[in-house]
Amino acid sequence: HHQGLICLTGGAAGPVGHFLQKNGIEDAEAVLLQLKEIFDGRLYVEIMRHGLPEEIETEDAFVDFAYRHDLPLVATNDCFFTEKRMHEAHDALLCIAAGTYISDDNRRRATEDHYLKSPEEMAELFADLPEAVANTVQIAQRCSFLLKPIDPILPRFTEGESVSEEEELRRQTIEGLDWRLEKYVFTDEMSEAEKDELRKTYYARRDFELDILCKMGFAGYFLIVADFIQWAKDNDIPVGPGRGSGAGSVVAWAMKITDLDPIDMDLLFERFLNPERISMPDFDVDFCQERRDEVIQYVQQRYGRDRVAQIITFGKLQARAVVRDVGRVLQMPYGQVDKIAKMIPANPANPVTLQQALDSEPDLRAAQDGDENVARLIEIALDLEGLYRHASTHAAGVVIGDRPLDELVPLYRDPRSDMPVTQFNMKYVEQAGLVKFDFLGLKTISVVKKAIDIIHEETEQKLDPLEFPLDDEKTFAMLAKGDTSAVFQLESQGFRDLCRQMRMCKFEQIIAAVALYRPGPMENIPRYLACLHGQEEQDFMHPSLEPILAETYGVMIYQEQVMQVAQTLSGYSLGAADLLRKAMGKKIQEEMDRQRQIFIDGAVKNSVEGDQAGLIFDQVAKFAGYGFNRAHSAAYAFIAYQTAYLKANYPVEFMAATLSFDRNNTDKLGELRQVLKDMGITLLPPDINKSEVSFAVETLPETGEKVIRYALAALKGVGEQAMQQIVEERRAGGAYKDIYDLMRRAGYRNMNRRQMEALAAAGAFDGLVPKSRAQAYAAAEMLLRYATSVAEEKESGQESLFGSAEETVLELPPLPDVETWEPLETLQYEFAAVGFYLSAHPLETMERQLRRLGVVSSGDVRQKIEDSPTTRFKMAGIVLKKRERVSAKGNRFAFIQMSDAGGVYEVMMFSEALAVSRDVLEAGQAVLLNVDVDMKSEDEIRFLAQKAELLTPHVEDVTKTVRIIIDRENAVAAICDMLDADEAEDEAEKSIEVLAKLYDQNQQAVIHLPGNWPLSQRTRHRLRQIEGVSDVQEM
Repeated sequence: HHQGLICLTGGAAGPVGHFLQKNGIEDAEAVLLQLKEIFDGRLYVEIMRHGLPEEIETEDAFVDFAYRHDLPLVATNDCFFTEKRMHEAHDALLCIAAGTYISDDNRRRATEDHYLKSPEEMAELFADLPEAVANTVQIAQRCSFLLKPIDPILPRFTEGESVSEEEELRRQTIEGLDWRLEKYVFTDEMSEAEKDELRKTYYARRDFELDILCKMGFAGYFLIVADFIQWAKDNDIPVGPGRGSGAGSVVAWAMKITDLDPIDMDLLFERFLNPERISMPDFDVDFCQERRDEVIQYVQQRYGRDRVAQIITFGKLQARAVVRDVGRVLQMPYGQVDKIAKMIPANPANPVTLQQALDSEPDLRAAQDGDENVARLIEIALDLEGLYRHASTHAAGVVIGDRPLDELVPLYRDPRSDMPVTQFNMKYVEQAGLVKFDFLGLKTISVVKKAIDIIHEETEQKLDPLEFPLDDEKTFAMLAKGDTSAVFQLESQGFRDLCRQMRMCKFEQIIAAVALYRPGPMENIPRYLACLHGQEEQDFMHPSLEPILAETYGVMIYQEQVMQVAQTLSGYSLGAADLLRKAMGKKIQEEMDRQRQIFIDGAVKNSVEGDQAGLIFDQVAKFAGYGFNRAHSAAYAFIAYQTAYLKANYPVEFMAATLSFDRNNTDKLGELRQVLKDMGITLLPPDINKSEVSFAVETLPETGEKVIRYALAALKGVGEQAMQQIVEERRAGGAYKDIYDLMRRAGYRNMNRRQMEALAAAGAFDGLVPKSRAQAYAAAEMLLRYATSVAEEKESGQESLFGSAEETVLELPPLPDVETWEPLETLQYEFAAVGFYLSAHPLETMERQLRRLGVVSSGDVRQKIEDSPTTRFKMAGIVLKKRERVSAKGNRFAFIQMSDAGGVYEVMMFSEALAVSRDVLEAGQAVLLNVDVDMKSEDEIRFLAQKAELLTPHVEDVTKTVRIIIDRENAVAAICDMLDADEAEDEAEKSIEVLAKLYDQNQQAVIHLPGNWPLSQRTRHRLRQIEGVSDVQEM
């Protein structure tokens, strides 16, 4: 393989240099002569001058070899960084990569001379060997080469010569389209004449597309995509209805690549594949995110494991990460580095650079100016920010070759995968001729599939989401109210507001909403709404454009409308109109001027005034830069409608499916818990004898109400596999009789202490250990030992007197006698296991005190505003999370998600209030807020917090009396003894009343204890444990 290659000896680190240092001149010379024989006329003796000892030691021998054997010298310089000043930053990067510290002695290092030297610097450095510098130019001239364009490389789909790919494409399309028409287009009410007319329309589009696809050579591509999609569907793997411009192809619809009827939806093929400009088609395919890998494995099996690979991507060092990495290699204290990193605003959608943070964050700038170690950290971090940190794989891209891929591109082995990865990124993979296929994972299509499966289990009704009526009244009534929680694409607050403002009533409006609610097109929302509701006159620019713009009330929303306007008004072909659309998007003035003239000339030929045509061109050009692809909008609107239909018509089943696919996201589960409350759906706590691995639908026998049972696998830290085994054992052997039965049958190998404690804290053992969750929690270790003993007894093979190993009975260890948890403590343990408050809310125990404080629940704010003119309220809640941001002017503000008995709400806090309240706003903290409420519209409320304080001191201040409720007379003495023993000197004193409810005597009496008592929270809890005390209430 030496032909055409130039060889450099490699300096001191090369093979010749190695032998010079280790074996001596004779062995080194032998290696050199061997290389000279192989690379005859193409071998250069390489010399480097970085000041390294080994370079100095070997240079004379290299020069001597070159002159003695008539070999050219070449001067080189290893370039690890671009400028000399970046030496320290590069040194830090080496440490980051190797996991070492800058102060380590025994590690890889570079010198200050390993930078990109200028020609002048190289000439000066090698002034004694000018020919060595000149030869670098000679090598560059010998290496000049231009890569030839490579046609797309795809495996042949059809085998043998009997059937061409084009013939197979036509066959599948013809058969598939007829099936689609019969199943989804024709109705029983249609006459044969009407069906024939429709066939003509669809067949004409089919033949037009097939001719273009076959002419462009894309038949194989369509067949490959259709094949792996059909395999997924045959194996019950959910596949999305389409995304992107591919939804505009009738051939794709006929071949079941997409599921939207492009003619019914008015989608353009030319937006997907322009017949006037050859470029590869590109289908992005959504699969069930949990089974996407199975489809990729099928592709590997079908085309060969050595012919299929994922695509490499490179992760970059971003501001926060680079600060942490550099701080580590400098061995700065972790706490100091963490504090500095957190001064950089976190915004994953639009990451803030370190320089932007320095410009906007006074604290960060002050830290840099006030500490030379921090200044050094930031200086190095600024040089490293944006460099590649690690290799990863493209989230969706897969390439398929017609031969082993190592013959086409270099490959890389990702240690986390057994699938090869290209060393070229997406851009260069395509330049090498390989075609990318996108295998995307979309949770929503899995949710739809699971909801349909649950409905089938419950009702034996088998729904087809492609047959959901697109005019369902329940669905649009729900959407018009903005009730879009858990609805794909439409669940954000902005989309909810838009749905309400639109008074959404038809599918076309969902398509418009998906296209409008994006940066750029958002500017058109007010005008769209005004025209929609007849408050503004619709402007079609020209009568001939009304059919194109009528559906969007005269407002241009879609890129396809740009193409149709150019076609209708100026006679463009749709292919040429697509080129116009792209030119308008890029806004290259010279091309825009050329297209403007073509547009006007064409319009004039169609009897449109030139001035008016120029005005229309300018209006269209203004829009075209941010118009949205209608095909993609329609495809995602279709999924949005499917989820909305299920939510409106099968709410319990749909929400159970939604919860199941978010079971590993406790933040999302907490939000959905509130959605269930709003929908009036009961969420039952986990129960080891009733819960499934996922969320499940139950029907209450007493009322027939459908409810959702909490999923075992949704609890924190329990593990899905362990829960699966527990559920399978329960199905096989029946319900667990008690906690010991559970441990005997499923405890050994299936559970550890952490899992046991999580299940106990969440209430999953309440039915097996009825005394208290605290007892089940405390017994975890002992129960696991018992389970191990039972398993060992079984495995030992010891038999009882009657010969059956199963009859061996171990003595049951008693459960520990522990204090029950206080109510708030129970909720905190539950919160830790579940991730949110499931059985009750901590503020519910403070209801009286909150009323005295004048606190308004989030669920009552709207009514309060309607009843009085005030817009400032006291609110309370548990902090769920806080997100800090930086405004365009550099001021910090925060969004704080709060939880109270009325639900979850979000407050905003600006910089001044945030500065004095930040320490209070920690997750899990109960806080009292002073809030200004802004009623943006009838349905939209914004909360702006002016102040936040700890809630507990305020609650204690307004708790004047503690009521102890008893149902036995002898409890009074125990109460008095405990009160006398309480030494809570720092507690505020409360009056105490004892309410005696003596049911056996059918009597009730109130006893007021004399004086006031300093009553700690611990004493109040211990009072609840006294036999005969049924409750302790703070009044």
